[in-house]
Amino acid sequence: MLAPGDRFERYVVDAVLGHGGYATVYRVHDAAAPDRVAALKILDEQHRHQAQVARLRREFELARRLDHPHIVKVFERGPGWLTMEVIDAGVATMAGRDARLTALGQIADALDYTHNRAVVHCDVKPANIRVGSAADGLRAVLIDFGVAHSMTDDIGRRPTQAEMSLPYAAPELITGHAPVSATDEYALACTTVELLTGAPPFTDDSSIGLIRAHLHRPTPRWSREFTWLPRVFDSILAKAMAKDPAERYPSCREFVSLVTRALR
Repeated sequence: MLAPGDRFERYVVDAVLGHGGYATVYRVHDAAAPDRVAALKILDEQHRHQAQVARLRREFELARRLDHPHIVKVFERGPGWLTMEVIDAGVATMAGRDARLTALGQIADALDYTHNRAVVHCDVKPANIRVGSAADGLRAVLIDFGVAHSMTDDIGRRPTQAEMSLPYAAPELITGHAPVSATDEYALACTTVELLTGAPPFTDDSSIGLIRAHLHRPTPRWSREFTWLPRVFDSILAKAMAKDPAERYPSCREFVSLVTRALR
């Protein structure tokens, strides 16, 4: 792991921003232009094998295709690393229900944009939503297109079960069917529940338990446990998390708009 002051390529490390399952992210600046800062994502040594290098390349190439204010901007990549814009914090660190609803609405817009360009993110979850400040207030940003699926070419592919974030995985993703736009809507619904109640819809100590829950269990009735949630919230989430993707809402924006109206 690099330490502040270490140099990587032409970048100087300022701080460690975080560590995921296969890579570490650093805040860096260009040695030749100190005001030019970026987030540098480097594969961990034990994960620099063909599959993870391909995942990082896919993350870069799919994100570079997309130009949206709420999708992370990527700059350049090399063998086992890439650079992208620096976003301040994770969405789970935000205080206030209204702020979280605003962030969810922005991510819904970003997802609808990607779906209109035949890209399914396939890994929507709180950890992949970053938030920062903008001239007009809050700016939420969707990151990590490492397991994204392109419906028009071979850059994307279906994520394996080992690559899935099971607390947010739609039934069709678990059963090996091709991801569709509603796959991201399901994950966004799981994310919405977690950001509003503190836990994803289904929790279990085992992967098998989570898989069974997504495939067979009905959605909980959150309004019974959280009295500040209206009953309509339960029905909105039940539709967004329908087992059959064809029964979900036509867009992520429609889903989040209904939740926002119900709570505000």
